[in-house]
Amino acid sequence: MAKGEGAEQYAAASLLPTKPISQDGIKIAKVSTNGHLSMCSKLCYAIGGAPYQITGSALGFFLQIYLLDVAQLDPLYASIILFVGRAWDAVTDPTVGFLVSRSRWTRCGRMMPWILISTPFAVLTYFLIWYVPPVEQGKVLWYLVFYCLFQSLQTCFHVPYSALTMFISMDQKERDSATAYRMTVEVLGTVVGTAIQGQIVGGAIAPCLPGDLDVLDNGNSTLLGSDFNITHISLDETKQAYLMASAVICTMYVLCAAVLFLGVREQEECGRLKTEPMSFFEGVRMVMGYGPYVKLVMGFLFTSLAFMLLEGNFALFITYTLGFRNDFQNILLVIMLSGTLSIPFWQWFLIRFGKKTAVYIGITWAVPFMILIVCIESSLIVAYVVSVAAGVSVAAAFLLPWSMLPDVVDDFKVKNPDSSGHEAIFYSFYVFFTKFASGISLGISTLSLDFAGYVTRGCSQPDAVNLTLKVLVSPAPVVLIFLGLFIFKTYPIDEERRQGNQKLLQEMRENDQDSETESTELGSVV
Repeated sequence: MAKGEGAEQYAAASLLPTKPISQDGIKIAKVSTNGHLSMCSKLCYAIGGAPYQITGSALGFFLQIYLLDVAQLDPLYASIILFVGRAWDAVTDPTVGFLVSRSRWTRCGRMMPWILISTPFAVLTYFLIWYVPPVEQGKVLWYLVFYCLFQSLQTCFHVPYSALTMFISMDQKERDSATAYRMTVEVLGTVVGTAIQGQIVGGAIAPCLPGDLDVLDNGNSTLLGSDFNITHISLDETKQAYLMASAVICTMYVLCAAVLFLGVREQEECGRLKTEPMSFFEGVRMVMGYGPYVKLVMGFLFTSLAFMLLEGNFALFITYTLGFRNDFQNILLVIMLSGTLSIPFWQWFLIRFGKKTAVYIGITWAVPFMILIVCIESSLIVAYVVSVAAGVSVAAAFLLPWSMLPDVVDDFKVKNPDSSGHEAIFYSFYVFFTKFASGISLGISTLSLDFAGYVTRGCSQPDAVNLTLKVLVSPAPVVLIFLGLFIFKTYPIDEERRQGNQKLLQEMRENDQDSETESTELGSVV
């Protein structure tokens, strides 16, 4: 937990929901109502979220095109790797949350050992994802194993880190402020990941194969004539560029983990009742049976799936359908820069107009531009304009779910005052559903390209592939966005209810503190 200036220590609760044992003889430690956090504490906490986004953006934007054009895998096998890897990643989230809750306290805490031990292994497996093995027959197994291993090890980092949000302060404004710091750093992390991977790899683009056009129907292909001039760059040079980019990202991963460990101090449990942990399935039933949480998660599930489809296919769309093979890394960088600059605006907007209004405006902002880019003739200027607009919506999609999840947890606390330690399972299952959606989007999109006749390293693609890419970056995301907003319309926690929950929780904490003070005074008299 981040240590605020002048604030009393508050311990992190168990990572799974709990049910009270007998109250006899149990002392309740005093919990400070001063929730102020220093800027240093917020920054150190926020920097801990960067590795997840740096590696995530590099994998999200570049892994598909890497597997197809550099590793030269069949699109069917690439789709299997992407889907299985993300599905496996999704399953590990609640599993790791359950295992962390069973961990014993150590000198550096209970969650920090997971972060420290997983970091070097995560870095190694990430690096090996971008290495092309010399054995042709073992490529599919190589990428499947190391992709799944990396996702598992990163989960061991990200689940304990995410659960800290509820424990760094009891003040909702401080939590929202820390979340804004975190989202700003995380979006900046996507910029860094996209910039490093894009600029290093963009300088060594794999040569396309004009000869592949012979297998295509001349009347059904789009020729990228300008790309025939880049064939002087060898495929080996492109492979080395991917390895260099991954080495830089691995270094940043380690540095961010070190800042998190040195700047955020996890406190030993002392601020809660001794409790008996619920079983895994009891926790699942409790969380998934809570209506506001289910509606929030399902709404953002569809909108997240929309942006994941856009993210996973945009590089291919720019390269082949629009014909900007030498500009795609810069266009992706513009999206991330726009998102980073938009975070403070959305933080102000949700405070001024409410979080539900921010969802409607922020998520739908990019829809007209998604439609525009597939309806007009290929234009580099329009591509950059659409990238700026998409970045604004990406920022809203980043910030709002993590800003609204604490509201659901607080609402649950008000409705279930005797239940404690349930925060991490709320967070881990949200991550579970978003990662599962990511696996579905990557698997379906890559498989669709295979059915359409995608040509590996081709200088052009058949019209069926170009049409498929258009559908994957515009009509499909737009439909998913409106489905998500339709579900979100039933989300019951508005600003009035959220502020009412804050007052009730404050009264509950004051009552607990008064009871604890009376108990302490009575014990002194005895």
